[in-house]
Amino acid sequence: MPSGERLRLLFCDHLSLARGKYLPASKIGSGSSRFCQGTFAVTYDKEMQPAPGGKMLEGLPDMDAVYRGDDIRQGWEPHTKVVMADLYETSGNPLGLCGRSLLKRTVREWQALGLTPKVGLELEAFAFQRDENGKLVPYHTPGAYVYSTGRLADPLRFTDAIWNKAHEVGFPIDGFTTEYDAPQFEFTLTYDDAVKAVDDIFLFRLMAREIALDHGIILTFMPKPIPTLGGSGLHVNFSFNDKQGKNVIGETAHVETLSDLTKGCIAGLMHHHRGMAGLVAPTVNSYERLKPASLSGYWCNWGIDHRGVTTRLSTEGGKKARIEHRMGDAAANPYTLVATVLQAAKLGFTGKYNLPAAETADCIERHDATIGVPDNLAEALKALAEDKKLGAAVGELLVGNHIGIKEGEIRRVAALEGDAVRDYYIYYV
Repeated sequence: MPSGERLRLLFCDHLSLARGKYLPASKIGSGSSRFCQGTFAVTYDKEMQPAPGGKMLEGLPDMDAVYRGDDIRQGWEPHTKVVMADLYETSGNPLGLCGRSLLKRTVREWQALGLTPKVGLELEAFAFQRDENGKLVPYHTPGAYVYSTGRLADPLRFTDAIWNKAHEVGFPIDGFTTEYDAPQFEFTLTYDDAVKAVDDIFLFRLMAREIALDHGIILTFMPKPIPTLGGSGLHVNFSFNDKQGKNVIGETAHVETLSDLTKGCIAGLMHHHRGMAGLVAPTVNSYERLKPASLSGYWCNWGIDHRGVTTRLSTEGGKKARIEHRMGDAAANPYTLVATVLQAAKLGFTGKYNLPAAETADCIERHDATIGVPDNLAEALKALAEDKKLGAAVGELLVGNHIGIKEGEIRRVAALEGDAVRDYYIYYV
């Protein structure tokens, strides 16, 4: 190994931050490293909250970040490997706050039903830069428009640098493009097994932000950084393979051909619509994005090839058949987000929930749906606390910690105005 070789050990915390440390080359292989469990007591502004599991008032003990040699991959920094870890208590028990462990458990529960979840994720982000006075302003892209490519959409070509490095280190790119509002970009990786897909998107997001910074760009995945423009979501596309490797979502082009599995999954997402919001749209800023007529996942509805609904079915069948859930955003821990979507879907399928009728209106000027997401994060946390089935499925400790941390965030953000709200999040999300 080169003398400067090192391992970048990372885990995803409750705020979707990539926490970790650099380890010497001798640690490249299966291993573990200890961190303070009080990490889970910290808010974005580094204020500590006595939230369940954070153990702020219990001596701030250690936890173990355990990693497998098989999960080590090439990093984007020179002479650096990267690995994602699962979190454990020092007793050896899985830490109930770990979103990655939650997703692995969720996958096992689906596999016990004979089904393996497959996942594809779509990231959206806005780009900012500093003006001549040092003020943070939107990246100047005067020639950009929806689905634009090339220099007019990205004069500094920072997305080219992200593409090239992603290809070099093996991220499975599905496509890059621009979104409706400039300077907004979409980054999509290819479909894969659930844990692999989320590992990829989490590490890709971190890499993209670091490479953008090298070009003077602050790339933010926060839900609504510019009040007058659209928001950024993290759409979850999912399907299931049976033991023979066949996609069993079935034909989704017509309501009459939907399988019982697909109907059950949609029914679960509908039933737990309000309870899910606090976990998948987890910031005060998230509820600036989630508004009626915003095509963002506001309404408790579903439809086929309809971007106005929260749960959208593609008309592609066979291997490409899938369900898309459009409420979440990248401020969420992506492991927790995907696990929450899959757990709600499982509750609907195994519980044989009734499926409401599909949306028939345009969701811009008219809508059939009568229920939306909560109006704000405080109401969303209340709905989450009241949804006992979803809370038990996700994990009561994780939900309790999440609510405790986010209640502190609500109080902090309430004292901020204008760009100060944006800047509370922009460097972290």
